[in-house]
Amino acid sequence: MVDDWRTDRIGSALRGGIPTVLRRLNAGFAAIGDVQFLPGYSVLLVDDPEVERLSDLPRDKRLAFLSDMDRLGEAVEWASRRTDAAFRRVNLEILGNTDGFLHAHVWPRFDWEPADLVHKPVWLYPHDRWTGEQYALGPRHDPLRKAIGDELDRLRPAD
Repeated sequence: MVDDWRTDRIGSALRGGIPTVLRRLNAGFAAIGDVQFLPGYSVLLVDDPEVERLSDLPRDKRLAFLSDMDRLGEAVEWASRRTDAAFRRVNLEILGNTDGFLHAHVWPRFDWEPADLVHKPVWLYPHDRWTGEQYALGPRHDPLRKAIGDELDRLRPAD
């Protein structure tokens, strides 16, 4: 058993032990991000810890993962529109440079972002945004978590 869910996010999600998970989707888990310097930042985690890249999945599961990414992106968009009038867009990314498992980043973007960063990748934000306690996920984000979860439920694909 893993003591800290951060060291085994997918295994912990499969066991129901990851507090950031919003919903179980078809091919993964929608989770709100550990950092919230861009409120609503979320991550889609694949549901198999052995999968490192999108091409590792069989075609049907690959399409399901991409569909889940689309659903989470739309949920973040609608929740962000409702909670912040300065919402601009959502950026979707599958990178895999740091964590060795397939995951997708869903970044809401806002007009209030610093002028030198608003049109650039979020990875250029200063280090303190990623590590500062004031940007960490916490109870103050519960209404946003609920809003994204509600949108995921509303956007549930037809069976």
